Amino acid sequence: MEETLEITNDFVSSISLRHANEPEFLQAVFEVSEDLIPYIEKNPEYTKHKILECMTEPERAIIFRVPWINDKGEIEINRGYRIQMNSAIGPYKGGLRFHPSVNLSILKFLAFEQILKNSLTGLPMGGGKGGSDFDPKGKSEAEIMKFCQSFMTELSKYIGPNTDVPAGDIGVGGREIGYLFGQYRRLRGEFSGVLTGKGLEFGGSLIRPEATGYGLVYFVEEMLQHKGDSLKGKQVVVSGSGNVAQYTIQKCLEMGAKVLTASDSEGYIYDPAGIDEEKLAFIYELKNVKRGRIKEYAKKYGCDFVANEKPWSVKCDVALPCATQNELDENGAMELVKNGCHIVGEGANMPSTPGAITVFQDNRVLYAPGKAANAGGVAVSGLEMSQNSMRYNWTREEVDAKLKWIMQNIHKTCVKFGCEEDGFINYKKGANIGGFVKVAEAMLAQGLV
Repeated sequence: MEETLEITNDFVSSISLRHANEPEFLQAVFEVSEDLIPYIEKNPEYTKHKILECMTEPERAIIFRVPWINDKGEIEINRGYRIQMNSAIGPYKGGLRFHPSVNLSILKFLAFEQILKNSLTGLPMGGGKGGSDFDPKGKSEAEIMKFCQSFMTELSKYIGPNTDVPAGDIGVGGREIGYLFGQYRRLRGEFSGVLTGKGLEFGGSLIRPEATGYGLVYFVEEMLQHKGDSLKGKQVVVSGSGNVAQYTIQKCLEMGAKVLTASDSEGYIYDPAGIDEEKLAFIYELKNVKRGRIKEYAKKYGCDFVANEKPWSVKCDVALPCATQNELDENGAMELVKNGCHIVGEGANMPSTPGAITVFQDNRVLYAPGKAANAGGVAVSGLEMSQNSMRYNWTREEVDAKLKWIMQNIHKTCVKFGCEEDGFINYKKGANIGGFVKVAEAMLAQGLV
């Protein structure tokens, strides 16, 4: 055990030297390697061929300038990125994020996680991620279109339906995907499945906007059913109020759970009566149409709004962080444990800090990492790619059934690789090893490339 820990620390130290000043990426690598290295030590072929070392080095990292003109006629300059991390099992696949916080570290962490997440779906997709430090908030429609067109003018040189298929992420919704797709079509003179998350009118898939939230709830339901329980009647705390949170809440309501919270960057609302369908419709309009703040919900429905705090002190059975990375720290995790929470499912990417994960594992809380629990989004993106290749669309019911089946299979993989001697399921270990094995075997088969 001590020898394995020493090997893990040596590996992380070597990665730290190569990728200095990239804390989010190093955090993701450490979180994965502490599960993978003990497994790799039992499989010397992986050690001999340095599979993990190769997997943590991007195959390609593209950085480019994005110039555009704002409504005042002034020139603005942003930075664009595409991290093509690993293509051993299929074309690079991963979203584009437009947000001021975007940098190389965040995108490399997301791309690295994407390798394992995409592998877990069982679909032939490699791992990638991209985006820009451009902030769509406060921008006009014309400014967003001009930025997207400039961004795609450069990105189009590196992507394609059999090479790299980006999708949306934070700051990149249906509107932005439409502008990006239009510019790609204009530049390349072809209509292809080069992006996912497209509108239904031009090759999109039903259930794609709902997929991450729905998939999260399907996965959590599998976790509960595995121990003879269900979501029905459970008290649920959700963070966030964007796309993932909205559809997570919707599916929780369908499953008979009671959702108590939603949040944004200014704080959270606590509604002890529960968010019902009418209240959820208000959140949907508030966030998607009016671009308002969640505190307006509290004013309308007469419940508490807690400024500048996260909702982890609210008593619950299930916690579903759906906002952003590192939003749930050690103190928040301790609050959840103290208040009786026994399941945590990540709707966002890496929302739990290493300290929070340790608290969950020490207290035998069932913790599902994002690479497993929020894989529904990329799963339906993969299904959109399949539909584009066939020039055919499945019905809503067909896509939803396939999504549910994929999430059930991810759960089975996590149980297979994460079941400990006493029967406790370590979902973090199960997801990391389960996602790694398929990619590692493909890399071994293809040689040193």
